[in-house]
Amino acid sequence: MYLKKEVRLLGIDDSPFDKFKDKEVLVVGVILMGGEWMDGVLSAKVKVDGSEATETLIKIINRCKFKPQLRAILLNGIAVAGFNIIDIKKLSQKTKTPVITIIRKMPDIGNIKKVLKKINKSERIRWIDKAGKPIKIGKIYCQFTGCSLDYVKRILKISCTRSLIPEPIRVAHLIATGIVKGESKGNA
Repeated sequence: MYLKKEVRLLGIDDSPFDKFKDKEVLVVGVILMGGEWMDGVLSAKVKVDGSEATETLIKIINRCKFKPQLRAILLNGIAVAGFNIIDIKKLSQKTKTPVITIIRKMPDIGNIKKVLKKINKSERIRWIDKAGKPIKIGKIYCQFTGCSLDYVKRILKISCTRSLIPEPIRVAHLIATGIVKGESKGNA
């Protein structure tokens, strides 16, 4: 499949939160044409360590006016709001859109699974397992579904315009942080 430079991509990130005080977390989605022009913003709230992130994202994406033109959903990791794990296969199937997670450092999957068992959330381990082992692409790691490795590489080449992280995720992070903290800062 040919991908033009202006391909519409949706980047999603959650806002900063206090895991001991906050019950809900803002999740922001930003639609960019490639890594350059912002077309729209989506938002929703999800519960800290909840289990509804996948369904919430499916709902806001399927209602989005840009949905027919979306060529990929880019997530900053496989979870939002702590351990609110996203079932990327279900998200891809229900939105009919490829899903790519971006991870800066290789996660300690074994430790994550131990913590999930310890906090009685072991049913979420299957969503992590379904996503597959992260694959190193350049200096980042990715998990993906609904597309090929070649497609992921082409999306990254188009969207990583200002950092190692795709621009739609970086902008979603800045917006979410700015709304919650009053001022944005980096480290998406």
